[in-house]
Amino acid sequence: MRLVLAKLFGAALLALCTVTSAPALAQQFNSDNYLAKPHGMATVILTVGERNNMMMTTFSLLPRWEFTVAGYLFDADDDPLTADGYSTSLYAKYMLYENAAKTGGVAVKAGTGLEPGYLNNGGVALKDAFQTYWVNAPVTLPLFGNKLSWDIMPGANLTREYGDSKSTVGAFTYATRLAWYPAHPEWALVGEVYGSEGVTDVLPEYRVGVRWEPSQHAVFALSYDDEFNGTNGGGVEFGIMLFTPPFACFGGCD
Repeated sequence: MRLVLAKLFGAALLALCTVTSAPALAQQFNSDNYLAKPHGMATVILTVGERNNMMMTTFSLLPRWEFTVAGYLFDADDDPLTADGYSTSLYAKYMLYENAAKTGGVAVKAGTGLEPGYLNNGGVALKDAFQTYWVNAPVTLPLFGNKLSWDIMPGANLTREYGDSKSTVGAFTYATRLAWYPAHPEWALVGEVYGSEGVTDVLPEYRVGVRWEPSQHAVFALSYDDEFNGTNGGGVEFGIMLFTPPFACFGGCD
């Protein structure tokens, strides 16, 4: 089943990379864009999948800022009745720069805890994830007259009391994502690659999928995730993003 899905989504990724859009939204994707949601908006993200399940809530309490809390349930043994553990993450994001067309820019994020894609196959264990502190810098580049949106997100993390030696170790993290709207602004093809290199490195993974944006208040995505040289990918995932009107503002909403 996974081999068939991998071939189908692989074909979509090839098409995505050979052709030429607004910045892609995070959802179940590890990559992020530069964009901070409008002041006062709250975002609720739910993802269910073969390996990863997630609930994330983001509040834009200040202009150009986002504050996020997330919980992840990790299941790598293909048994839906068992779970291998959980992880949590807390972080903040600040939008440093946005171009005049509002299609590209730069942001910085920092927090603690890790997403499931950085936890398996030799990486930080689930029980150690909240000992990890990280920073990254999402950059969004609009290309080909905004037909293609490219997110690049380099970063680094530092994990305290790692392994039996209880030492402090680090790693370089990377994620990059392409989004293409082939015919209509409501539909997009999205592909990404992510991983890390260092003491807490993990096997690189890819994720490809489709995203539907029927309104300004909801986004739906179906994706497939797998490792390039392994068997412990995320598999099929379905995600929902819900956006509220502005209401959560320090100092009052506009």
